[in-house]
Amino acid sequence: QVQLVESGGGLVQAGGSLRLSCAASDSTYVMGWFRQAPGKEREFVGAINWDSGTDYADFVKGRFTISRDKAQNMMYLQMNSLKPEDTAVYYCVAEGWGPNPDEYNSWGRGTQVTVSS
Repeated sequence: QVQLVESGGGLVQAGGSLRLSCAASDSTYVMGWFRQAPGKEREFVGAINWDSGTDYADFVKGRFTISRDKAQNMMYLQMNSLKPEDTAVYYCVAEGWGPNPDEYNSWGRGTQVTVSS
């Protein structure tokens, strides 16, 4: 399994932006993001493959963008127009694909994002 470390979480006002980073210990074909709000199940945010093809959940399309730096084994989640309902712990994932969390073999510990109204 590849080791993943997220950073960049924090507190932001509604309408603001935040950029999350994920550092991987090794190269991996697919990287992605999930999130989990209190009392809710983990939900798919989006993923990116080696060719920079992306897949996003409908609720983030047009607001969030995933990118990666393959040379540095880094992935980023640019979040714009944040809403209070985006408040959650955001997890970096790797070695999987699609919206099912069980399909991913590697998970980071998560970073908290809080959006105030």
